[in-house]
Amino acid sequence: MSIQLRGSLAGLLLLGGLSTRAQSLAGVWQGVEDEFAPQGYCPSVLRVQQRGGESVFGVLYQQSGAQAGISVTFQMEGTPTPDGLTLEHVRKLAENGRSLFRYWCAGSIAFTYDASQEKLTGYATYAPQGQCSTGTFTLYRVKLKSAATVPAGALTTLRVSGRDVRWYADPELTRPVATGNTYATRLRQTTTFYLKQGYFATAESPVVPITIRVSGPGPTAMPVAPAPPDSLQPLAPTPVPVPPVAPPALATTAPVAPLPPPVVLPTVLFKLATAELLPTARPALNRLAEELRARPTLRLRIAGHTDRVGESEKNQVLSEQRAETVKAYLVQAGIAADRLSAVGYGDKQPLYPAPDARNRRVEVQELP
Repeated sequence: MSIQLRGSLAGLLLLGGLSTRAQSLAGVWQGVEDEFAPQGYCPSVLRVQQRGGESVFGVLYQQSGAQAGISVTFQMEGTPTPDGLTLEHVRKLAENGRSLFRYWCAGSIAFTYDASQEKLTGYATYAPQGQCSTGTFTLYRVKLKSAATVPAGALTTLRVSGRDVRWYADPELTRPVATGNTYATRLRQTTTFYLKQGYFATAESPVVPITIRVSGPGPTAMPVAPAPPDSLQPLAPTPVPVPPVAPPALATTAPVAPLPPPVVLPTVLFKLATAELLPTARPALNRLAEELRARPTLRLRIAGHTDRVGESEKNQVLSEQRAETVKAYLVQAGIAADRLSAVGYGDKQPLYPAPDARNRRVEVQELP
């Protein structure tokens, strides 16, 4: 089994796809542990990323099926296998509802991957503690299974994986448009849908954007030829078909390709509550500068993020300062400033339940 890092930028930063049989397992998976145990099931969300080489890491969030306020977040590490991956519980990152009589099982989970359903089935072997022994996971992810580019104006059926999928037209999830794994629609411009799974949903369930591009000016009606004239009737003049006028948006606006997803720089870290880079940040930033020099047309957006600790306004300023620090480092390394933009999102886009140091991150995104 081989590991493949997809895309030069993602591969450079060691966060490309985790590959099993040429399929990437990196992403967010949602489901349940022990679905058929009414008193003991746990809705779960697993986030997986590639570390580099033959190792992976992730975060497993679980909450009690009986009491949503009881939850735990584990740091996970492991390796790919020929048919999936194996993850070990490393440590607890957060826990809610802790008591002397309540505990979470930990050990290892062996997952197998079903590409047709985008499904992970996991068998857990837990270290002896109380009633801990084994557990079974069933997780799904949302992934586009039909074409990412469709003819403009044509009736097209979009198809995705996942369980109990809900489609929305906006990231705030206020405009539902469909439910299920398919959606028949006519698109006249590039459109992004926002999808969630209702299958054992939790507060940590992700919103997955799916962007569909359009091609061509859309279908046009074919002119109908006149019927052959009766021999006793004078021949009517043949009408000249007038081509339809394309809608203004299609006539003047080319389809806009979606931006590649942001890439996290996991080793680009800062001293607590400052915008001062730690020494561990330099190797990754030096490799990024090399990639920018090798690709002179590449432009990047640098985004700073913070954890939800402290005042939100101060976090916003700090995130902007950290993004500017990374930009300044790259400029000092010889990259033109006009190829880089810096933006801060404060504590508004955490990846993990707070507090978690990994929310204090920097991401880069390729720009057109």
